[in-house]
Amino acid sequence: MTHKLAFGSLLLLTSHFVAPAALAQVSGSGGVSTTTPPAGQVTTPDAGGAAPTTPQTVGPDDTSQQVDQAEQEVEISAPGAGDVNEDIVVIGRNIPNVVRSTAQVISVLSSEDIARTGEGDIAGALTRVTGLSVVGNGFVFVRGLGDRYSSSLLNGLPLPSPEPLRRVVPLDIFPTNLVASALVQKSFSANYPGEFGGGAINLTTRAVPDESFIQIGGSVGFDTATTSQLGYVYDGGSADVFGYDDGTRTVPGFVKDAGINNTGLNPGQTAALRNAETTLLQENDDIPANWGADISMGTSFDVSNDVRIGVIAGGGISNSWRTRQALQQVANSADGGLASDFTAVTTDNRILVNGLLGLGAEVGDHRFRFTNLYIHDTLKQGILSAGDLDNLGIPGPFAPIPTYIEQYTNWFERQLFTSQFVGELDFDALQVDLRGAYANTKRKAPYERAFRYEYTAADGINDYINTLGGTTQTATVAFSDLNEDLWSGAIDLSYEFNWDRPVTLSAGYAYSDAQRQASRYLFRYVGPDNSTLNNTVGQLRPDFLLSQAVINFWGINLQNISGFGDNAAPAYEAQLEIHAGYVQAEAEAFDGVRATLGVRYEDAQQDVALLRADGVLPGTNLNNDYFLPAATITWNFAEDMQLRLHASKTIARPQFRELAPQIYIDFDSNRQFFGNPNLSDSELYNLEARYEWFFARDQRLTAAGFFKRIENPIETIAQVAPGSSTLLTGFSNAPEAQLWGGEIEVQKYFPLDTLGSLFAGTRLLALANYTYTQSNLQVGSQLVPNPIFGAADVAANLIFEDGAPLIGQSDHLVNAQLGLENEETMSQATLLVTYASDRVTSRGPVFDGVRLPDIVERPGVRFDVVYRQGISIGDDQTIELKVEGRNLTRTRYQEFQTFSNGARVDTNTFDLGRVISVGLSARL
Repeated sequence: MTHKLAFGSLLLLTSHFVAPAALAQVSGSGGVSTTTPPAGQVTTPDAGGAAPTTPQTVGPDDTSQQVDQAEQEVEISAPGAGDVNEDIVVIGRNIPNVVRSTAQVISVLSSEDIARTGEGDIAGALTRVTGLSVVGNGFVFVRGLGDRYSSSLLNGLPLPSPEPLRRVVPLDIFPTNLVASALVQKSFSANYPGEFGGGAINLTTRAVPDESFIQIGGSVGFDTATTSQLGYVYDGGSADVFGYDDGTRTVPGFVKDAGINNTGLNPGQTAALRNAETTLLQENDDIPANWGADISMGTSFDVSNDVRIGVIAGGGISNSWRTRQALQQVANSADGGLASDFTAVTTDNRILVNGLLGLGAEVGDHRFRFTNLYIHDTLKQGILSAGDLDNLGIPGPFAPIPTYIEQYTNWFERQLFTSQFVGELDFDALQVDLRGAYANTKRKAPYERAFRYEYTAADGINDYINTLGGTTQTATVAFSDLNEDLWSGAIDLSYEFNWDRPVTLSAGYAYSDAQRQASRYLFRYVGPDNSTLNNTVGQLRPDFLLSQAVINFWGINLQNISGFGDNAAPAYEAQLEIHAGYVQAEAEAFDGVRATLGVRYEDAQQDVALLRADGVLPGTNLNNDYFLPAATITWNFAEDMQLRLHASKTIARPQFRELAPQIYIDFDSNRQFFGNPNLSDSELYNLEARYEWFFARDQRLTAAGFFKRIENPIETIAQVAPGSSTLLTGFSNAPEAQLWGGEIEVQKYFPLDTLGSLFAGTRLLALANYTYTQSNLQVGSQLVPNPIFGAADVAANLIFEDGAPLIGQSDHLVNAQLGLENEETMSQATLLVTYASDRVTSRGPVFDGVRLPDIVERPGVRFDVVYRQGISIGDDQTIELKVEGRNLTRTRYQEFQTFSNGARVDTNTFDLGRVISVGLSARL
């Protein structure tokens, strides 16, 4: 049942507290889609190793224009040591150097490619890469594998995640103006971390600029479903507009003490908490427009003939809004019967602040970079929902009036800081890379407030009341905090032996140590001895209900309910320490045939200690070591074609949050997650074959087939406890899974000069890629960890279905671009199309012994348009106008279950608007 709620239809007494009224490729255009480059800046000379001195015709259908074979320089700093080896492959004339000089399957997105997509963050740009899709808040899935099977690196060094539920970094927090290139490596090589199931994403920040510059930009955007529409907001503090708390949400020491000691708060302490600023949800009939501003600058100068120093700095801020009216239902029977049925209006105000300061030096052939990156990402959220629970029936006894109204006010503040040093030393045949970094991530969620009011007709009230009694009239507040430090370092060496057939030997050592402290303390407002308020007081709006006068008069206190049963951990400490070493050899075995063979050894100690006032619960202690071999053979059988064969073994470790039995609320779905300390590592066996045809410069046809076998894959399991209406998501290891499929990509430019003077100098870009993937779980009666922590292991076939697809795997992924480009007029117009077929987001819950259908997401098809126009205002000064239209199809978000009788239960389904933005930047 969908609740259609009219403006002003539901009022709490004297409150104006209104119920919901009818109630937003790597290797995208021009990117190189191929192989892992070594560290350093990669350029593309011609096949003989030297840039041609005269233009060359590069393709039979490019006879109308002669193009220099030298390509745009792409700045890449990735794990491993070595320089571009131009001598190994001698016949690949049309194959870009970054492709033929390395052996692994990669996609490279330069700053120019990123600009063409028009995306404001790296996650959005990566959706254009073959086989990649982005789920939720910037988490990248490679070939249908979940984000747990991907790793994120910055300048070749690992990053901690500010998300409690993930160990990988959400890539939508990286603005594109801070990134020089993004590299996606899809085949494992020994110089990369062993947690490499689907791929690794390496971002390279800008270092020494070629010339001095200052660039200033700003943008404004409009969402047809949000801007100037109804939303729900709350006051907060005076600095909220910038994403920072001004002290309003400072957590008192007695709250932390009570959380640690598992005690409650007395009425005096309860009354001392911030109230109206964090509690009063209000209507806003005119939600503001989105806006953003950024500035970047850089300069370089010569200290001597062979020493060049560079400085680059940048910063930006964006403030965006999104309101969505979602149908949120929870099923509890095999025929699609409902435990709850709510319509929720959520207004998100997201503020992203970023800054970068980089120092670079080029000393002869040596390069050094010192990078400092700061990202602060805040979500201020207000939710108002109305609906029914099955305790009184669905629809409820007062239909069409919903039985319950729920209100949530949240503040999620995430911060990432890293300071890195990278030295790339070139001693001709010997290459040495030195890398070291410190990174810190924080997540604070103070004053997560939740209220539930219940409609009553008793005593002629005919209104919503909250007497702070029972399970249906409640008020809670939670305080969450997370801090993680990550120290990492690596040294890589490679030596090239100039024998008859050149051979390069590489070796390296890497160390990382991540330490996390996390807590979430949850309190419930109750009267003395759990007594309830009378119905008259219960009609007060939330901020009046929790006012100092009411709390002191009625003796309201806060009861500590941080635990989720006897096995819950309100706080935990976690550590992951890794020592790794590798050896790798690369050689031309025969004319045109190159082989890369390597093995990586990793020893890891992963601990999660569960902290309670009554002692330390049994947690997790995983102490495993692995030998991870990798082999790639590349056959350059024609001057413009290559064939690659790859085999490797990799791993995927459970994330800290998956191991901690502590309630975590996902702010995007408003769903609860609960970890499982009994999870184990996953092991992956990977095979791939790939064909590449570069028939002209920046033009290509590639095709690949791949297969993966995964032992002990970690899957999310939905749960609905008997008598509960709350959907809780846990975790377990399935026994085994297999994944296989293929992908194809084609990119072609068409000169349009023949169409007339109007199209002089204009060319049409046509790019499309398609990925087909299949996967299935292989499940029997093997015992696996019970997703309900504390319960005995359970037979796998009781919670998994044999043959079911992996979480997050879409059968079909399609990306396409059509663009008109004219370098002379500095104009570019691009139509971008993306499609992803249905994918499972969570295993269906087991309710009363019956496994319900899986929860499925339907991403659908999206059309985006980006137009860029440059205007020259001087010799080296330009202004760029950018106009974007996003989600022009108004594709809605759908997450649902489908039952055998045809019933559909919408777990989280809502409409999305079209987003139109206009930006202007000036480069001086």
